[in-house]
Amino acid sequence: MTNQTTTTPRGRVEIRGPLGRRYDEVLAPEAMAFLTVLHENFAYRRLELLERRQAFQDAIDGGALPRFLNETEAIRADPTWRFAPLAPGLEDRRVEITGPTDPKMTINALNSGAKVWLADFEDALSPTWRNVVEGQL
Repeated sequence: MTNQTTTTPRGRVEIRGPLGRRYDEVLAPEAMAFLTVLHENFAYRRLELLERRQAFQDAIDGGALPRFLNETEAIRADPTWRFAPLAPGLEDRRVEITGPTDPKMTINALNSGAKVWLADFEDALSPTWRNVVEGQL
């Protein structure tokens, strides 16, 4: 399979990574159309947030300390604020396993007897193109 391009009235989204076996199951036309809409609607905001994130990191590197946002003060000061109840499947988390999404680890996690398996696409996964797409498979 070669690179895939989705064209929309306002632009396009192009996949530049190699497309391996079964990648079309994750990168189906419907998924690509959805990603295109997300990109068209949020690319500017995403880039803006990345710039703010870099500025925040620069400030921390310069010695500033992180702090709570002023606009969330009322929530933190409200003694009646509570979070929503846990979903039934997450009430008992005494035995859970977290791990990367490669096939061997997935099979081990599902066979472990743990009540919860968290497919970790962040800390336990090197976010290479192949790992992210094949993790979805």
